[in-house]
Amino acid sequence: MKHSFLFAFLFFVTITLFAQQRPAAGSSAQAKPTLTYTAPRQKNLSDEKLLDEVQRQTFKYFWDFGHPVSGMARERSNESFDYGDEVVTTGGTGFGLMAIIVAADRKWITREQAAERVLKIVNFLWKADMYHGVFPHWMDGATGKTIRFSLKDDGGDLVETSFLYEGLICARQYFTKDTPTESQLRNKILWMWENVEWNWHTQGGQNVLYWHWSPNNGWSMNHQIHGWNECLVTYVLAASSPKFAIDKKVYDQGWATGDYFKNGKKYLGTTLPLGFDYGGPLFFSHYSFLGIDPHGLKDQYADYWQQNQAHTRINYDYCVANPKKYKGYSKDSWGLTASDSYQGYAAHSPTEDLGVISPTAALSAMPYAPKESMMALKHFYNDLGDKIWGEYGFVDGFSEQHNWYAKSYLAIDQGPIVGMIENHRTGLLWKLFMSSPDVQRGLKNLGFESPHLKK
Repeated sequence: MKHSFLFAFLFFVTITLFAQQRPAAGSSAQAKPTLTYTAPRQKNLSDEKLLDEVQRQTFKYFWDFGHPVSGMARERSNESFDYGDEVVTTGGTGFGLMAIIVAADRKWITREQAAERVLKIVNFLWKADMYHGVFPHWMDGATGKTIRFSLKDDGGDLVETSFLYEGLICARQYFTKDTPTESQLRNKILWMWENVEWNWHTQGGQNVLYWHWSPNNGWSMNHQIHGWNECLVTYVLAASSPKFAIDKKVYDQGWATGDYFKNGKKYLGTTLPLGFDYGGPLFFSHYSFLGIDPHGLKDQYADYWQQNQAHTRINYDYCVANPKKYKGYSKDSWGLTASDSYQGYAAHSPTEDLGVISPTAALSAMPYAPKESMMALKHFYNDLGDKIWGEYGFVDGFSEQHNWYAKSYLAIDQGPIVGMIENHRTGLLWKLFMSSPDVQRGLKNLGFESPHLKK
């Protein structure tokens, strides 16, 4: 199979970030939990109580394990190579902000506690390194200085920044009270948001967005952002910018192109409108859709509810069929997406199946396959919980075939569990993000239809 830039990039990340299963050392990594909820795992809960339990325990990754100085989400719970304890993640923090909103709305923490934590993060970002308004992939959680993600990736990361603003926009729409804390966080989010130079990432006016720019290395990473993958929200936000918006032709000639945009073939009996053969890893249908509501979302290229349901169905049916005969795959145990594995970090999918199930894959698919996701959740929790359930919810991956169970948690995998389950239950994050006038304008500018768009 010919690999797109995305899979080539993930392969590079796999080599660069081989996840050594060592507990993070140092005082900041050992910060004591502050959330009083520490109940042991109870089996045979009702569906609603089980969903509460999983969301709440997973939220602790962002609340108890958030960086003590900045409040930002740590990249992962274990060290990779020599990056140390201070690495925080831009995109994972966006997902964490959405988890904090869910926690406030469900009253696991008070609204005041949530607003204070969000303001802490915003104040940190206000002083942190940025490049034409775009944040780096990784930062030092104590200083805000860029931590290089790869040899030349030491500047702005447009995709990670879009995931961050997905969360920040939700926060701005949620914290609407006339209090000093909420007013300040709204104002600072607005000022930062208005000054992200999305169109700078067209590299001089080309009709495509570029993923990276660095003051040291310029455009040498040279990664154009083509669909279909996790980056739809990047183009939507770029079209939504009040000051630095892209034109629709950047979306049409940049995003909606390439070998892996249009598909239309059948896999295991399901027609896939867009994307890679068999759909690729499931995070494609999670990251952008924590905020963007796919219900009734259409443009000239696809119906995105149908797209995400098809992607999920193919992934599920592949695991049930289990052509490689891996131990443990079943109707109760499915879900292939990028996560840690016994070989390091890998972009698991039906075309790159290493026998590793990633809990975030099935659980974050709850809106698209509620019955199948709930079956997986019960199996993971009731039957496998002794091996894969811990302080911050479910670990990042496991393989019964290889008798391997991760010790790690990753921000970009824990966050979607909280957010997508909540979207399934109440649609909270969808309502918040889609209510933003800027987002509505951006979607209209790109030619989208949605029940959320005001006439």
